[in-house]
Amino acid sequence: MDIRRKSLFFSDVMIRGYYPGYIERVWKEEGVELEIEEGDLEVIRQYPSQFLAFSYYKTTAHEAGKPSFFDTGGEQNTPNPFLKTSDWGWQIDPMGFRYTLNEVYDRYQVPLFPVENGLGAVDVVEDGKIHDSYRIDYLREHLKALQEAIKDGVEVMGYAYWGPIDIVSAGTGEMKKRYGFIYVDKDNEGNGTLKRLRKDSFDWYKHVIETNGECLNQGW
Repeated sequence: MDIRRKSLFFSDVMIRGYYPGYIERVWKEEGVELEIEEGDLEVIRQYPSQFLAFSYYKTTAHEAGKPSFFDTGGEQNTPNPFLKTSDWGWQIDPMGFRYTLNEVYDRYQVPLFPVENGLGAVDVVEDGKIHDSYRIDYLREHLKALQEAIKDGVEVMGYAYWGPIDIVSAGTGEMKKRYGFIYVDKDNEGNGTLKRLRKDSFDWYKHVIETNGECLNQGW
């Protein structure tokens, strides 16, 4: 996963105060002219961002000979055969989360804040309950990867799961692509009572918070 070429030039300018040389080359080759006022970069360098917040859901693989710039999982994405995937084909890669935390921290040396991390899945209500062990497994492994990154020396200022309650998926516009710990009775056509139900993951994550993560290596 070439995270530098994908998106880090955005944070480079806000934390380092300048754009990296490779993106200037890309802009030149693509005929892009950057409009920036004189003195803007000096102001940014004087008041750089004190931390970096980012989203992490998955990794992608690259196949030799195919375009890769800004490939975030669309038609250019090549599945990694060694990883499991979600109901929507997103690769589940907690080890990639640890790698990303280490690489980004090594680049910037500022506190990191993963503000989005979660699993979109089809949840089935059975006798008024939702047994989403797949979401618990996803979250457990990613939080364990986060713990390992902290042990590696990465400074982490917080973690935010996406998202605590089911909403319409921003990526697909579907209600059935559910991320939450709380189920909302509403379907893709807008039908439903809006009744809320706690999923198994609700009680599990509550226990994670209560134990400050000490339960992650224990069964549930």
